[in-house]
Amino acid sequence: MAKVLVGLSGGVDSAVAAALLVEQGHEVAAGYMKNWINDEGIPGDCPWEQDIEDARAVAKLLGIEFRVIDLIDSYRDRIVEYLIEGYRSGITPNPDVWCNREMKFGVFLDYALSQGFEHVATGHYARRRALSDGSAAVLRGADPNKDQSYFLSLMTQHQAAHALFPTGEMLKPEVREVARRFNLPVAEKKDSQGICFLGQVKMGDFLRHYVADTPGEIVDPTGKVLGEHRGLHLYTLGQRKGHGVASPRDGMAYVVVGKDPAKNRLIVGWDTPESTGLYATECTVGTLTALNEPFDTRRLIDAQPRYRAKAEPATLEPLEDGKIHLKFQRPQRAIAPGQICALYEGGRLLGGGVFESVE
Repeated sequence: MAKVLVGLSGGVDSAVAAALLVEQGHEVAAGYMKNWINDEGIPGDCPWEQDIEDARAVAKLLGIEFRVIDLIDSYRDRIVEYLIEGYRSGITPNPDVWCNREMKFGVFLDYALSQGFEHVATGHYARRRALSDGSAAVLRGADPNKDQSYFLSLMTQHQAAHALFPTGEMLKPEVREVARRFNLPVAEKKDSQGICFLGQVKMGDFLRHYVADTPGEIVDPTGKVLGEHRGLHLYTLGQRKGHGVASPRDGMAYVVVGKDPAKNRLIVGWDTPESTGLYATECTVGTLTALNEPFDTRRLIDAQPRYRAKAEPATLEPLEDGKIHLKFQRPQRAIAPGQICALYEGGRLLGGGVFESVE
């Protein structure tokens, strides 16, 4: 049996993870990561106080120690600044992937190890396997509709070795049933949909608080002016709604197909494979993390460019500067620099990286 610190978020998945570990006989304690309290007047609901109370109630019912761990400064340094600088520079960052790497399995794991715990457990829908050489592999979650291994694609081997995912073998309805079996007070609580730890704060409102609007022209691919945008950082490639330009064609909608930072122009066009800039087959990926073996040979893998996108076959070619070149077998829609690409071999997570350039 192991000594485990569960990251108890106040939601049902992490609560069931804690309950299962207690049932299995592990020495379990719970820690709520206090990362964000929205004390700067940004519009939106950040229900951290309710989440703490819900997490505390779960720990009390299970009879385990409960700690509130203040990580606000680390979160601001590692996640908020990453978000702000990313959008300022014109890329599309992914805070949830970085939050897992830098916070849950970064600062929080370091804290757990310093306190004598052997593992950190979360409610992620992913599966961990111990390999014969002593390392750990990460597999897709058993529930294909809830699989969250994509969000772990920048996880290091050290982090995976100390991670536990008790709900990863289960389907979501089974998790709810286990929560009811334990009479957990969060058994019927809705899943959160917000940015990592920001609650229901909208990304646009969050960014506007830190990055000043810089209005400019919205143009079509020919340069015809169609309207005005509020700031390039508020839009992302492939965006269908929120740009404010109505389509002149029935059944068709303008989507963002590019940005021209030099002229502060947002480019919109049709959502078709012929739209210049919207679809791509080749890209360069950097900031690589290899979970089990390095990406040092040419091979065919499966690459997942976004959380809800399907993993697609692609040829991986290592580059001399520690980056890789990917060539997809089929054109991919709206690959944007700054987004995370998760790399798989079948259902096994190989690692991931950040899109740097798209061809």
